Order: sequence, then C-alpha cells, then structure tokens
Amino acid sequence: MANHQKDFLFVLIKSLSKSEKRQFKIFASRLETSSNTKFIELFNILDKSEIYDEKLILKSGIIKKVQLSNLKSYLYKQILVSIRLNIPSQNIRYQLREQIDFAAILYNKGLYKQSLKILDKTKILALENDEKLMAYEIVEFEKLIESQYITRSIQGRADELVIQAKELNYRNTISSKLSNLSLQLYGIMLKTGYVKSDEEYKYIDNYFNKHISKFDEKKFGFREKYWFYNANLWRSFLVQDFLASYKYAYKWVTLFYDNPNMIHLNPVFFLKGNHYLLESLYMLKYKSKFKKYLTQLEETIKDSHFPVNDNIASLSFLYVYNNKLNYHILEGTFAESEYLIPEILNKLKIHTDHLDEHHEMLFYYKFASIYFGNEKYNECIFYLEKIINNKNLSMREDLMCFARLLSLIAHYELGNDYYLENQLKNTYKFLLKMNDLHEVQKEIMRFMKNLNSIYPGDIKKEFVKMRRRFIELEKNTYEKRAFLYLDIISWLESKIENRKISDIIKEKAKLSNR
Repeated sequence: MANHQKDFLFVLIKSLSKSEKRQFKIFASRLETSSNTKFIELFNILDKSEIYDEKLILKSGIIKKVQLSNLKSYLYKQILVSIRLNIPSQNIRYQLREQIDFAAILYNKGLYKQSLKILDKTKILALENDEKLMAYEIVEFEKLIESQYITRSIQGRADELVIQAKELNYRNTISSKLSNLSLQLYGIMLKTGYVKSDEEYKYIDNYFNKHISKFDEKKFGFREKYWFYNANLWRSFLVQDFLASYKYAYKWVTLFYDNPNMIHLNPVFFLKGNHYLLESLYMLKYKSKFKKYLTQLEETIKDSHFPVNDNIASLSFLYVYNNKLNYHILEGTFAESEYLIPEILNKLKIHTDHLDEHHEMLFYYKFASIYFGNEKYNECIFYLEKIINNKNLSMREDLMCFARLLSLIAHYELGNDYYLENQLKNTYKFLLKMNDLHEVQKEIMRFMKNLNSIYPGDIKKEFVKMRRRFIELEKNTYEKRAFLYLDIISWLESKIENRKISDIIKEKAKLSNR
C-alpha cells in the first residue's frame, strides 16, 4: 500500500534503478571532497535501509540532527541532477529544453546569431512534435533578440515572428481553455459524483455547452483535439452517457495511433485514453470490443519502442490488470480469473509507492467480486473487510457502500445470522451519512433487512418480486451504473433457479453478441 507519509528522499532513493544508483555514485565521486563525503554516506545508509529511520542515521555519527535537514535537501538535489544528466537522448522535451538553455548561454555571451540559429532549429523540432508551449517560448526569445536591432535580420523578420507568436498563442489558449474545462469537470466528479437527476444533468449540460460552443474541432491540431476529446469524455461520464464516453475515448485512442510519435512523447495520456476506452466498453458490456482493445493495449506496451519508466510501468500494471479482471467479471469466468489475484498482489508490492490506496482498494473489491462469483464467501469477506476497515476512502464512498452491501450478501450466503444483523445496523448507519444514496442501495438494504423475517416457503417469491423491482431500476439512467458494482439481479436469479451465479452470468454473456 502506498504510504504518502514516507520521507521524500528515502522514497526517491528506493525508486532508483541499479543503473541510476551506479550513475549517481560515479557522478558523486566527481564531487567528492572532505566537505561533501557526508551526503554520499547518507545515500549509502538510506539505500541499505528497509525503512526510513532517523535514529539510525544519527547513530551513524555522520551528522548532527540540526544539520540533517540541509544535508537531505542537498542529497535530494544531487540525485535529481545525476538523473537529469543521464536522461535518454530520445526524450524530445528534454532535448528541446536543453537546446533552449544552450541558446540562452550563447545569448548571454553576446553570440546572437549562434543563439538564433539554435532557436530556429529547436522551434522546428518543437512544432513537429506539437510542443506549442515551448515553440511559443522560443518565438518570444527570438523576439527579444531581434528587438535589440543587433542582428540586421532580413526584411520582414519582425512580421514573421509576430504572426507566429499570435498563432501559437491562439492555439495554446484553446488548449488551456479545454484543459481547464476538463479539469473542472473532473473536479465536479470528485465533489458530487455522477448526476443523479434530470436537474443535475441539465446543469452539467448547460455548463459544458457554455464553455465548448466557441470551439471548432476542424481547426484543431493534435493537442487541441486531445483536450477536446478529454473534456467531452468527462462530460459524458458525469451524465452517465456511456455510448458518448466510448465515442470520445475511441477518438482519443485513435488520435494517438494515427500519430504514433505522440505515443512515445505522451505515454501517460495514451495509457489513460485506453483505460477510459475499456471502462466505457465495460459499462456498455461490449465484450468483443473490450477484448480487442485490451489485447491491442498489451501489445503496444510490450513493443520495444514503448517508453519505460517507473510511472509508466505502474500505470501500465494498473490499467492492464484492472481491465483483465473486468473482462473476467463481464464473462462470468470467475474460476478462470483467480490466478490473477496472487499475481496482482505481488505486483502491488513492487508498485506500492506509485499507486494510491483508492486504486488498491478497487483491486480488493474486484478480488471480492471474483471470490463471490466462485462462491468462496470467506475469501470474499476477507477482501471486503480491508475496504470497510479503511479510514482513508472519503473520496470513494460508492466503493465503501457496495463493499458493505456485498459483505451483507456474502454473510447471508454463509448463514451468519448474528453477524448479519450487526452488519445491517453498521451498514445502515454508514448509508445514512452518504450524500448520494441511490434507490438501488436503499432497496438492497430493505431487502436484506426483511430476509430473516420471511418464512422459508416464501423466500423464493420474495426473490422473484425483488428481481422485478431491480430490473425496473436498471432501466433508470441514474441507477444503472450501480448494477456494475453489484450484479444483484444475477444473484437473485441464481437463488430463484437454484444455480451458480457464475453460470447465470456466463449464460447472459453468451446471449449478448456485443
């Protein structure tokens, strides 16, 4: 589990690869004098430690407590400098930044023509890779040099730079406005969740159209298109229009495949787009397309040209394995998916410092769903309790809610009547505190509460009655998403027909040709 209270320097050192550690020691040896050997000793102590222990550092005698903070800051900076010096040359952004720095050095030495020559080449490279912010920075630098009337440039140079500056500023402004809109919609999602009524739908729709109406997609370059699709995706997620979510996620992913150099330059955006595409397909239960795009994503990640670093490795793990579990849940192939659980648990340990608790808890909920589908209720409850007992999930009340509801059903299946009664009380108290309680959640609570008071001979009738009720709720736009967290209808059908829930879901999956 990611521990965000860890010491930043310690986490940075632990994130270094063997080659990065070796490069740092070579780099540090060049700096080594009698006054700075302490920071190398501190590096070695932290590198060998399993946990950050300040007492151990002080006990080593390399430094006094009052000096430790400054030494840690110095070591942190030197590690970053070392990494910066060894960044692969194919990273376009670092190349551009390096060339701009070189141009600044030449300018400060009064070598204006040399500076302008570097800036012109760098600007072409920036535009080829759609780095318009850097291109704009370069044009402003060129204007600074030209404005001093010291280069005797060709006639019309001033007009050329002004036109370039206006065009780049215009495009950067569009990208900025669209990225702002995307971030604002995401903020609404975190604050209030999905829309729950026609009134909320209308508010989001008006808000979105007000900000998007002035833009013309036909005039967009790569980056403007990316943010345009991003904003549209968040709007469609918010209003639970999953067909539109699929449409814009597909456009997002296709944009990258049509511009393969951008996959290398923006791997995080590429991975996120694929995740949202798969999430949309999961919501729509489009199994065939889901499998196709998941396979395509895995093949792209395995390609030798795909970028590799700690952040990308963690995101690749998160999105690929999350969606592997989703695919098995869609198919009802719970038994076939169990092998993934120990594999994921091992990988979670590797990526612990790059993933937050919310994503880890989401994995646990999927584990619980798989064990529930396999009728392994004790294992199901084990992972649900990890979620229920977590005190840091205030942003994911929906996950906490459905973990409690699934736990209720699992305890019912085990015949834990006493514990079930206790769970009902605790779950009811929790649901009362929730601001966005849906009708599905209320109905499940009422149903579970009444089960123990129903005569055994009438239970099947009650299951049939509740199945009808939930089928009606599933048709409601604002309720249907809840059934993706908890397939209560398939569970009720398994009780009515006295069959395994996995068989019910498999049957439904085969009947669906999507």
